[in-house]
Amino acid sequence: MKARSRARGWILQVLYAWEMRGATEPLDAFADTMLTGRRVSPDSRPYIDRMVHVIGDHHAAIDRRVQRALTNWRLNRLSAIDRAILRLAAAELLYIDDVPPVVSIQEGVKLAEKYGTAESPRFVNGVLDALMRAIEGGEQGGAA
Repeated sequence: MKARSRARGWILQVLYAWEMRGATEPLDAFADTMLTGRRVSPDSRPYIDRMVHVIGDHHAAIDRRVQRALTNWRLNRLSAIDRAILRLAAAELLYIDDVPPVVSIQEGVKLAEKYGTAESPRFVNGVLDALMRAIEGGEQGGAA
């Protein structure tokens, strides 16, 4: 398994735990505390830190963009795991230029297969595809 794929698994755990604990402290501080003492590969840690920083800095913008990509759903009505997966993949789509969009979507679907419900992979794929099409259609970054 590649370092970034492993990193995404850790990032998902951090995002899920952060939300379950009320998302009251800065995400990067929460991640540092949560991952201390865990057996995180040194190869994965730089990407974890990078993504936690990006998601922490752009959390509201990421949520707005994901919400716009949802059809007949509200972000706050999704399962916490699906929300975390969408936030992670959306952050890559919006802010990480060295990850091809198709890779972000595939990795999001893999996480949904592993951690979500039976419906999660298809749902995550559809939302991320809609977000990717919106970005390709001219919407930039975290614009509101």
